[in-house]
Amino acid sequence: MIRTNLSTRPFYNESAVHAWLLLVAVLVIAASVFNVSRLLRYSGSNTQQETAARRDEARAAQLRDQAARLRATVDVQKIEFASVEARQANDLIDRRTFSWTDLFNRFETTLPDDVRIVAVRPKLDHERGFLILTTVVARGVEDVDAFIEHLEKTGAFSNAQSVEEHVNEQGQLEAHLEMKYGPGPVKRSGGGNGQQ
Repeated sequence: MIRTNLSTRPFYNESAVHAWLLLVAVLVIAASVFNVSRLLRYSGSNTQQETAARRDEARAAQLRDQAARLRATVDVQKIEFASVEARQANDLIDRRTFSWTDLFNRFETTLPDDVRIVAVRPKLDHERGFLILTTVVARGVEDVDAFIEHLEKTGAFSNAQSVEEHVNEQGQLEAHLEMKYGPGPVKRSGGGNGQQ
């Protein structure tokens, strides 16, 4: 086998090498163009964002200054006075909307036969709402418990509880009740005296 090349000009497969080099050059140029276009786009976007950020910071500083000026013009005593007057007006409105007739109708429909009401006092509590303080006289604890149960069944009374109990001079149980009152429509309950 002859291993020497006898041609005057040896043949090398240069076209494949040139094709690969051309392909690599095209890819490098395309990547460079892509990178340059991205760089230009991001630098433009960065410039816009920096401009917007500076504008927003200037606007925020302007609003802070304006708020400080407004706070300086506020008279705290006038605001407190207006707040007190508003609370008093709301209290008057709440008292005006309180109906003694509705309250006593509810008591009438829920009062067992062996329980008497001897005192009623409404109280407006800003945290808990409208409270009813009631003193009742009954034969025993069971009658007071029945009254409380009937009251809560109406839906207008909640958290009813006896805050103090003692036996009076006649030997009857005197209980001081406290309950939250949120009037709605009068419901008939299983009380003794209120049946019609």
